[in-house]
Amino acid sequence: MADESTPPPTTREVATTQDGRDITRGWVTALELLRPEDEVLMRRGGGDLRIYEELKRDDQVAGTWGQRQDAVVQAEWYVEAGGERRQDKKAAEFLREQLQRINFDAKTKKMHYGIFYGYAVGECMWSRDGSRVVLDDIRVRNRRRFGFDGAGRLRLRTASSPMGELLPERKFWVYSAGADHDDDPYGLGLGHYLYWPVYFKRSEIRLWLIFLDKFGQPTACGKYPSNATEDEKRKLLDALNAIHTESGIIVPEGMDVELIEAARSGSADYSSLYDRMDRAITKIILGHTGGSESTPGKLGGEDMAEQVRADIIKADADVICESFNRSVARWLTEWNFPGAAVPRVWRTLEEPEDLNKLAERDTKISQLGFKPTLQYVRETYGEGWEPAPQQPGSAAPAFAEGEDKEVSEQLADNLESRAGEAVGAMIEPVRRLVEQSGSLEEVKRGLEEIFEDVPEDRFAEIMREAIAAAQLAGMYEVSEGGE
Repeated sequence: MADESTPPPTTREVATTQDGRDITRGWVTALELLRPEDEVLMRRGGGDLRIYEELKRDDQVAGTWGQRQDAVVQAEWYVEAGGERRQDKKAAEFLREQLQRINFDAKTKKMHYGIFYGYAVGECMWSRDGSRVVLDDIRVRNRRRFGFDGAGRLRLRTASSPMGELLPERKFWVYSAGADHDDDPYGLGLGHYLYWPVYFKRSEIRLWLIFLDKFGQPTACGKYPSNATEDEKRKLLDALNAIHTESGIIVPEGMDVELIEAARSGSADYSSLYDRMDRAITKIILGHTGGSESTPGKLGGEDMAEQVRADIIKADADVICESFNRSVARWLTEWNFPGAAVPRVWRTLEEPEDLNKLAERDTKISQLGFKPTLQYVRETYGEGWEPAPQQPGSAAPAFAEGEDKEVSEQLADNLESRAGEAVGAMIEPVRRLVEQSGSLEEVKRGLEEIFEDVPEDRFAEIMREAIAAAQLAGMYEVSEGGE
């Protein structure tokens, strides 16, 4: 029985953003659209995400963002059943078929822009196939068309409803990312951090072009007498302007034309600023400043690829997959397989094993008596394998099924056999020494000399293999006993 002095849990929401309780926003009702908290977006773009769309025209943004997208999409996706029951597995197989039907990689790539803008919206196109609800398509919409109200609900902005139409439930796949709290459903995308580096880069290019124009060609200077008329001044100016486009000009007698070479001191290295902004863009998108001109999916320099995969790719893939699992996957399961555990969609980020090295390892382990099962061979090396036909006088196929001896006994027998040769090489010189020595002192000196040259490498190698095999044997027996 609970202690009466212990207060019960409070189940209602307390720190709501509605009705003026959020002092950072002011009064916001459930019918009003929330204002994004991205100050760059609000001050520089008036709340319109178009300013972030313009960032994609930058060559460095386009290249590095494309690498990040390709790295996420190239990771193979798979569907994991939510449980072990038959209906759980049927729900997972059904979801797998739906994702293959809509080209899930293409949808993921478009929904991945939620990382760039802060949020993404995909409309689910449902239909019926007999008694089941199926997913015909997911149409990723322009996020500029939507907003969130004071209750955090998605609304569609239209010409007739500038405050947004309330949308039906279980229709839109939505997620947000990047915000440091849950009070801002708009999230905070990479565009927020990319705006200033791209802005400075574009401004610097404009100044760089002016610099090249000024210092790449001398400035023409015309001199006219003090009593020159306005018509004569105009003719002289026309002549100066013609210098930029004509190979030869004429001027009236009495007027002089000179070319002034621009002189400067110090350094005006615009390229260094340009490169600095490119490095900032690369660091924001890829997480490092390694070379970005690499194979798509490798995320810059080869030496940084694995580290970035563990951070950025996994984070992006998890955000997208988790939001899908909590919405679309759950809806399909509840409609079509009531009571079944919801399957989960994930992406495999681990590099595939080198089969040559794996086969070499398996060969060494099998020599120690730990023989693979036929199921293991098929799961590791693919389908199409079966035990080789037994030749007359040959041993039984080298699979673990049907073995009478315990695995530990097999390992002990094999270790004794293989270690015997190495131990014999160590004992034989000692036996000869004892037979030929005349005193214990002579035996002692002889042993010191013998064991300085004893070949221990082979014996150590055998023991290492035996220990590895014993560990795998233990794992195998635990897995077999747990089924």
